[in-house]
Amino acid sequence: MTDIAPTASANLAWPDHFAVAHMPGSLPMGGVVPMTPIFAFREPAPRLALPRDHGLTPQRTDIELGGLIAFLISDVITAEEADAIVEASERFGYRDEAPGIQTPPGMRMNKAVHWVADEQTLAPIFDRIAHLLPHDTDGAQLCPALSRRINMYRYDDEDVFNPHTDGDWPGYGLTPDRRQMQEWSGLRSCFSMLLYLNGPEDGVQGGSTRLFRPDRGHVDVMPKKGAALFFRHGFGPRSVLHEGSRVFGDVSKYVARINVMYQHR
Repeated sequence: MTDIAPTASANLAWPDHFAVAHMPGSLPMGGVVPMTPIFAFREPAPRLALPRDHGLTPQRTDIELGGLIAFLISDVITAEEADAIVEASERFGYRDEAPGIQTPPGMRMNKAVHWVADEQTLAPIFDRIAHLLPHDTDGAQLCPALSRRINMYRYDDEDVFNPHTDGDWPGYGLTPDRRQMQEWSGLRSCFSMLLYLNGPEDGVQGGSTRLFRPDRGHVDVMPKKGAALFFRHGFGPRSVLHEGSRVFGDVSKYVARINVMYQHR
């Protein structure tokens, strides 16, 4: 992989993109759009080819959540890398419906776009933080790759994602010819990774992630550009109930959900 400095990549053109899969997509207030697209670039995007050494030192901070597992890792990506991911998502285009997501009316009140990233984007991110991730979860071993399907959400003025738990997912990538999304066999996710792509420093008002303890107390995590929040997901007793709090004002909040994969025996 060729490392590309952000200053050199800023002027590079984006490749064309297209839909590599379609899934039913749920709408915020109920209803389903049968053929909601999931996108990819026709070839790897030079602006998303990230260096393994980005000049920062990620640090993990555990969050006390009444026995549930949640933690924050700082400096996962640089501000320039975050901006490039946001720009890529806007090229695909946000929509009301979210593919493969089933939420009851009034729960997910934001905009969504799902896309499949390349190894050149997600492998360096994994390498930067792998030593900070749980290597064994309920007997399952950490897979040395993040799922390449990125679920991105944009919160505009008054948007909110009301309390919910994230489901566990298979991993996804692209077929060798890049024409279709491909499910990875033998793997299942255990943690959500919420990668914050902007925050108060960019003018975002509100938009904290509220994590609930089993006693219904909570911890609010403010979005910090380049940081990532991790917590257990699935529909078991260890999953973390959480909320994407309401955003106010003219600056949208951008966040990417990426799934941390495990090999189950």
